[in-house]
Amino acid sequence: MSVDGGEDANDDRVFKALASATRRRMLDVLKEAPCNTGELCARFPDLDRTTVLQHLKVLERAELVTGRKVGRERRLALAPLPIKRIHDRWIGDYARAAVDLLDRLGQDPDPG
Repeated sequence: MSVDGGEDANDDRVFKALASATRRRMLDVLKEAPCNTGELCARFPDLDRTTVLQHLKVLERAELVTGRKVGRERRLALAPLPIKRIHDRWIGDYARAAVDLLDRLGQDPDPG
């Protein structure tokens, strides 16, 4: 399968975003329901607002989160397509290969 540099760069941004436990927790919050920036910050009381916004910027660059203005608020939502793309390209094929290997290892050799 041929992948151009653009797709590789997109995948790199997704993997970078998912490398942080804090950003994964943020995605978990948004998976439950969309929220505004203030609500997201409130879910991370151990972090200051600037730190939350920096993490959010990484997630938005990876296109894992979308934000849109609604009045004075900024509504945030999970954008699952990049994760699906990673799954389809990497995880699905590797999982199938692992299952096939386990299946072959579990078969009794032909006693002849």
